[in-house]
Amino acid sequence: MTVIVRDLRPDDRADVEGFAHARHLALPYILWTPEGILHNLNRTHPDAHYRSLVAEEDGEIIGTAQVRLAYDSPEPGQGDLNIYVRPDRTRRGAGRLLVRAAEEHLAAHGATKLFAWVLDEPDNRAYAERHGYRASRSAHFLRLDLANGELPPLPDLPPGVELRRAADFADDPRPMFELDAETTSDEPSDIDAELTDYDAWIEETWKHPLLDLDLTSVAVVDGRPAAFTAAYTDRATRYSTAMTGTARAHRGRGLAKLAKNDSLHRARAAGYKEAFTGNDTDNEPMLAINRWFGYEICATEVRHVRELG
Repeated sequence: MTVIVRDLRPDDRADVEGFAHARHLALPYILWTPEGILHNLNRTHPDAHYRSLVAEEDGEIIGTAQVRLAYDSPEPGQGDLNIYVRPDRTRRGAGRLLVRAAEEHLAAHGATKLFAWVLDEPDNRAYAERHGYRASRSAHFLRLDLANGELPPLPDLPPGVELRRAADFADDPRPMFELDAETTSDEPSDIDAELTDYDAWIEETWKHPLLDLDLTSVAVVDGRPAAFTAAYTDRATRYSTAMTGTARAHRGRGLAKLAKNDSLHRARAAGYKEAFTGNDTDNEPMLAINRWFGYEICATEVRHVRELG
């Protein structure tokens, strides 16, 4: 049996579904749908040189890679390669071939510093280290049983604050872009990001098929978005928060917590059964908030970095 690596075939529905299935088996704490995978492939900014790769064995997709340059970072030469092999198809060489193809692609486009997330398991971490990657920060995946768990009650709104939905800004999303840009710039990360291209944000983020504008809650103060929680759903039973943040001028008032609570209550009322989110392992304030909601840690990943040359 021979393993080959190739690009994902976006016009082949079975190929895209195979990618989504392999990712779900390897990383079930993130929402994977064919629509989301195609959106990332087709709508990511050209300067990212984004690629979706698959490792195939006898016609079956057993491993996947998403590869991109951090084009929106003020520091040039940084790239991401996130590679996952089906847990029931390991030790066939798929990971090694995907790493090689991803590194060659990024290096060809000027990357000198590579980042990859690795599940916090001994074999996975040892594999990354053998390929020249060193561990850095880590992050938890968290899960909440929306169907059976108890959510905190919805409190009265503070004076001057109203809760709205992202869909209310559909005619003019720019205030949401400005809030997302501010909170993203303050988000702890080993790759700084600057959201300055509104048109690219519209294509990549606002139009993402998993972003649920009706379940994305926004705390509004004096008519302007002050805090939000971005809700992603598979339009079936699974819900995830991708970002929760507050504008600097309004921090310390509990507005993001208010928005997230509102979104979770409405997600449960809409029939969603599971909620997922993620936090850096040293972000104790946000971990405490998520424990208050009822989230439990279900897995951990470790960010690894490699310097080329």
